[in-house]
Amino acid sequence: MSPFQLTRTLPEDATGAALRTDVLRGLTRTPKELPPKWFYDARGSELFEEITRLPEYYPTRAEREILVARAAQIAAATDARTLVELGSGSSEKTRYLLDALDGLHSYVPVDVSESALTGAARSLLAERPDLHVHALIADFTRVLALPETPGPRLVAFLGGTIGNLLPAERAAFLKSVRALLAPGDALLVGTDLVKDERVLVAAYDDAAGVTAEFNKNVLAVMNRELGADFPADRFEHVAVWNAREEWIEMRLRAREAVSVKIRELDLVVPFEAGEEIRTEVSAKFRQEGVRSELADAGMKLVEWWTDAEGRFALSLSTAV
Repeated sequence: MSPFQLTRTLPEDATGAALRTDVLRGLTRTPKELPPKWFYDARGSELFEEITRLPEYYPTRAEREILVARAAQIAAATDARTLVELGSGSSEKTRYLLDALDGLHSYVPVDVSESALTGAARSLLAERPDLHVHALIADFTRVLALPETPGPRLVAFLGGTIGNLLPAERAAFLKSVRALLAPGDALLVGTDLVKDERVLVAAYDDAAGVTAEFNKNVLAVMNRELGADFPADRFEHVAVWNAREEWIEMRLRAREAVSVKIRELDLVVPFEAGEEIRTEVSAKFRQEGVRSELADAGMKLVEWWTDAEGRFALSLSTAV
């Protein structure tokens, strides 16, 4: 068997169709909103990598600290022979788990980007020629069918990405992951934790303006892919802490009244001065909340690790 297999579970035009649906639905409702996945074209991915190196943006460093310190414990607790990673991207942080899992046979990265999957697989197999990589081009928020690989399996969802899902979406997602778990399998989730509002807002509104450029990249995506004419200079980046929901919201605010044409949708979208598009929700968590959400999905929290400053957590859970 080849050490690398690639399975497409999304139709070729699934990304374009989803973008059209999300933009039509999101920009014709009140208030306007778009899902954060549309930040991540090639330029958006580059900008996010830059964000992870900013002094204000602690989550990537904090999660890496935990992985370095706890990978051996994660390996011992799970004894996984297959590692499944949802939203795998470049698989950079995954290497700590791959190194620690001595009996690992297979790695199953799941991502919507074929180029990200093939690039990561090429790099990993150059370093680990005995590893079997079966990549899935798939949307992890939909029902997944995993390939046949040896168990036990460890499903990893890193980066705090679970915070981008709204509560109902998180509940559906966790139940779908629970359905993938056989006895002996486990789920490892990265969650950013509730902390001082100033620290949180700074992480999403850096002094260098990189996050602002990243936020505005969604306008460039719509202009390119949908023939829209968003004038980026007429929108400003906004990051606010919603204390009631305990999440950060990123928004794009119209500096002045503007009317935007989206040719591919035959749509005109008017903006009043000060009107906003919510482009991201990033929920922050507490241990008891994570425990409760996992329990509601049929899983039990068995391990909870944080970085030294208590900013970020990795939780390990099993099916009940």
